[in-house]
Amino acid sequence: MAGSGVMDVSDATFDQEVLQSAQPVLVDFWAGWCGPCKAIAPSVEAVALAYAGKLKVAKVNVDQNGAAPSRFGIRGIPALLFFKGGKVADQIVGFVPQDVIEEKVQRLLA
Repeated sequence: MAGSGVMDVSDATFDQEVLQSAQPVLVDFWAGWCGPCKAIAPSVEAVALAYAGKLKVAKVNVDQNGAAPSRFGIRGIPALLFFKGGKVADQIVGFVPQDVIEEKVQRLLA
């Protein structure tokens, strides 16, 4: 686990954990050297806890996993992709406040 309620997902487990998930999934594409990624991590973890049971939250380290980020055209990080029914429903690129993430989650779950 990457943090409370957040799972680490790799290229090998991406399809199973994200695309085939019965629940909507928020995927955080990040890297250890990325300052804004570290800044947004507590918000991502808070969202994971707040929506536990309704939303799956996953992190993909782009330095260790190249296939998933390139498949979804990730060019800047942090990038948050919101998946519903195996498709990208929304996305956020760059640091944003937690309430912006929660607004997107609420739309995803609506």
